[in-house]
Amino acid sequence: MNKIWLIVQREFLNRVQKKSFLIATILVPLIFPAIMGGMVWYMINQYETAKPEVVHVLDESGKFTFTNTKRFEFIVEKGSLDSAKEKYNKTEHFALLYIPVIEIAKPEGVTIFTKENPSVEKVSDLERLLSDKIQDLKLESYNIDKETLASLKTSVNIKQVNITETGEEKSSNSGILYGLGFVLGILIYMFVLIYGIQIMQGVIDEKTSKIVEVIVSSVKPFQLMMGKIIGIASVGLLQFLIWILIITFVSSSVLSYFGLEMPQKQLTEQMMKQMPDEAKEAQEIPNKKVQELLGNLSEIQFGKIAAIFVFYFLGGYLLYGALFAAVGSAVDSIQESQQFQFPITLPLLIAYMGLFLVILRDPHGNMSFWLSIIPFTSPVAMVGRIAFGVPDWQLALSMVLLVGGFILTTWVAGRIYRVGILMSGTKVNYKVLAKWFMIKN
Repeated sequence: MNKIWLIVQREFLNRVQKKSFLIATILVPLIFPAIMGGMVWYMINQYETAKPEVVHVLDESGKFTFTNTKRFEFIVEKGSLDSAKEKYNKTEHFALLYIPVIEIAKPEGVTIFTKENPSVEKVSDLERLLSDKIQDLKLESYNIDKETLASLKTSVNIKQVNITETGEEKSSNSGILYGLGFVLGILIYMFVLIYGIQIMQGVIDEKTSKIVEVIVSSVKPFQLMMGKIIGIASVGLLQFLIWILIITFVSSSVLSYFGLEMPQKQLTEQMMKQMPDEAKEAQEIPNKKVQELLGNLSEIQFGKIAAIFVFYFLGGYLLYGALFAAVGSAVDSIQESQQFQFPITLPLLIAYMGLFLVILRDPHGNMSFWLSIIPFTSPVAMVGRIAFGVPDWQLALSMVLLVGGFILTTWVAGRIYRVGILMSGTKVNYKVLAKWFMIKN
């Protein structure tokens, strides 16, 4: 055990003392929000400053009138479709919209001609515009005005309350839980994959540089493998904890800054005094929603979720890290390892896809249950489910199986590692790996 601890220290210090570790640890939690914020700002700025797209309209039905908007500028064409196409082709405009003689009850044949493939957003905007105009025509045919229709539409906001086994009621919000599960699942997927590949790369580097031959003269191959896995796991855990602290500090500092610079409470009270009753009611609606959102956040057990996240990060990493170490010991280069990486990463990929297609849409369904129980998919699946609430017996079963899966993969990987780490220049395939696994001590 003492020798494993020495290897853990070596792997930990060797990575933590590098400048790349410090740069990644400090900059990553700052760069990603900055990139996202910059992209959002660019999109908003581009949308606000963009010139309207010019659309030629040939309406053979004679039922539609188009007014210019911030997004589109319309030019009405007369005559045949061929003449309209000819005029459009002489310009650099966005599109030609052709509306044949149609039935309002079943509008078919509307076509848009463009010189290049348009974006989905622009086509959707035009479709929405036409849908609204057709709806107006239908209202006119039924002698219904827009105001009457608007008064019939009522938005309903369903308040979500969970009742515990003890009868206690807690508010919840599926949107918040969806976002939390989404973020946690992606983080687990990224961390397990990135640090697993780091283990494989480290083993390959030591094997090709012949350093490993000196090391295994003092320690057993299994001790070397476990030391590398645990050492790199501790680096990943330290990096993750630092990211949490930096993000928490930056978020609280930003909120404090705006809180000091913007006396929102006093400003809101003054505005509310000057508002008429209707405006006050309209203002109270978003304020109430914000209060409900904060109340829902306060009901989430972030401490429990964080502890479970750390467990599944370590469990998933140790499970996959042993397999990546075995692959690294069997090959002499990254290129040779590619044939073995896909079977290892396939369960992770299934869990990643299942997170979006199944788990976040139906966290308590049968497929979600099995993905969160099977050790190879449970690290991603369970952290995606945990915010929605998971029965204690399912959580306990998943944890026990994950620990068992780690022990099994470590045993399998260890039998391959002890032979492969000393082999060089051997052409490795699955048959060779099976032969190494069957070799007795």
